Amino acid sequence: MTVVSPQRRGSLLGVVDRFWRKSGYRVTAINSHVDAPAIFVRTRDGCQVSLTVADRGQVHFDVDSPCVRHSEVADSTSQATAFLDPGAEFIPRPNIHSDFWSASGS
Repeated sequence: MTVVSPQRRGSLLGVVDRFWRKSGYRVTAINSHVDAPAIFVRTRDGCQVSLTVADRGQVHFDVDSPCVRHSEVADSTSQATAFLDPGAEFIPRPNIHSDFWSASGS
């Protein structure tokens, strides 16, 4: 996972915010916290979508769908691409450096 530095978190949410608004999503809330910003939107078909930044720049993307019928979900057809230490007790932290997103300058 890519490290998103505190100086770039607002930029990331700004890019996402502009795209979601352009796509017709309605912003329902914005958290402007410097270290843990977040944006929450509702799509035209009723899905609630959020992008939040958590501890150490871990970025979370969540989607809640409106009521749907239960259906079976097939097993993944491919291996996960991110390394997950089998002995890890907690969620892994971002560890991939990006010249832009991980940069400490503004």
